[in-house]
Amino acid sequence: MALALFVVSVVIMCCIFFNKISDRFGLPMLLIFIVIGMLFGSDGIFKIPFENYTFAEQFCSVALIFIIFYGGFGTKWSEAKKVAGKSLVLSSVGVVATALLTGLFCHYVLHFEFLEGMLVGAVLSSTDAASVFSVLRSKQLNLKYNTASILELESGSNDPWAYMLTLILLSMIRSSRIFNDYTYMLFAQVGYGVVLGAVIAVFAVYILRRVKFEISGFDTIFVSAIALLSYALPSMVGGNGYLSAYIVGIVVGNAGLTTTKTLVNFFDGVTGLAQILIFFLLGLLATPSIIPSIFGIAIAIATFLTFVARPIATWLIMTPFKAPLNQQGVITWAGFRGATSIVFAIMATVENAVTHSDLFHVVFCVVLLSIGLQGTLLPFVARKLDMIDDDENVMKTFNDYSEEKEVQFIRLVIDENSRWVNKQIKDLELPRGVLIAMLLRGKETVRPNGAITLLPNDILVLCGEGFSDDRMFQLEELRLTKRHEWCGKDISELNLPETSFIVIVEEMVSY
Repeated sequence: MALALFVVSVVIMCCIFFNKISDRFGLPMLLIFIVIGMLFGSDGIFKIPFENYTFAEQFCSVALIFIIFYGGFGTKWSEAKKVAGKSLVLSSVGVVATALLTGLFCHYVLHFEFLEGMLVGAVLSSTDAASVFSVLRSKQLNLKYNTASILELESGSNDPWAYMLTLILLSMIRSSRIFNDYTYMLFAQVGYGVVLGAVIAVFAVYILRRVKFEISGFDTIFVSAIALLSYALPSMVGGNGYLSAYIVGIVVGNAGLTTTKTLVNFFDGVTGLAQILIFFLLGLLATPSIIPSIFGIAIAIATFLTFVARPIATWLIMTPFKAPLNQQGVITWAGFRGATSIVFAIMATVENAVTHSDLFHVVFCVVLLSIGLQGTLLPFVARKLDMIDDDENVMKTFNDYSEEKEVQFIRLVIDENSRWVNKQIKDLELPRGVLIAMLLRGKETVRPNGAITLLPNDILVLCGEGFSDDRMFQLEELRLTKRHEWCGKDISELNLPETSFIVIVEEMVSY
């Protein structure tokens, strides 16, 4: 037990450390986490044996619930609704078109059996929301034509469609159901997923608005339970749990709750940990020595997917919306595959469906090629296609962004020696943007106006815009004792670093 916890803690710290390196060199974090998993695996440095596909499928499926839920929760609908039509068609029709084209390529060119080739296409048909979000935020890709919102909504909502196609094809491979069975299965997946997702979302918003949780943090626990319920309830009746979870995430995240920012921070941490563990586990599960035997097939599929299937699907869908070709180019290139595809491949591996190829390692290798090439080069491609808009802000498309300015208050006592004593408020020279919010005179609160004359011992409450900056700085309080080296010295005598300065000196008086 202790050894297992030690290994887990070391792995998480390694992933976080190498994530900082990946940000510096522009590599998607998914790639780094998977590589670390491979280093710990049976063919890696630490040679940890792990071949439990069933556990990996169950763990990753649960983790995906939170990732997909947060994909909806973190999307700002006020921005996304402007492009909702394009995005939702891309995430549904685009997934089907990509799966169909890729499946036909696998069958006719790579000689997969027909249904098996279609299964490969279905598994690889969705784009990776976690990696898309990560690249857009970390590289501050401020894209023209609301393209960031299109990519976020598409990548967040297309996983349920790929999941549905995967389930249907697995069912076809396993048995010889009649056409009506698959028609109902399709209806149940979409219908129950949408209806139950909407019902659960309304229930969750009703509770969060009307129930005050007495203990801090219980609201986050409640929303976590809602995320699990949004998957479990539709799945129990044949609905698409991931589609339901995404719908609930969208509705709850955009309900205007006072705790939204707190919940965003909480799910940032939860999904961050989930992604680390998923990606590491997938890398641990892989056997790198097998990859050379399927590398040619993987390269062929990745090449076709990137340069043929995705571009055709994007062009067919975006052209009727009159999308510019440079926008279509960025949308095409941003369609990189990720952990979801590998999880669906594991699902196919543990099912009783008979396949003749090593589906897991083929998909695993395609994903590595996709995120390694497309994820790394997306900023470069966006610049080359003249899609960067310096007047835009990609952070506006996420729910943790706020255009509201933080206001801060300062308490100022007017003493007898103040330059403001016996002056009228209208004669004060206040910096631009600073206002007098309140005047306290003894026990009386006075509404400030220009004709009021300030008296000794008046207390002014000033307000102004709060300071915020992306650069790293730190405020530190230092209490001096009699033995401190600074004690008894003038400030001018102190040997301070060039980047440090003293903001305020306060004399501590003991009674």
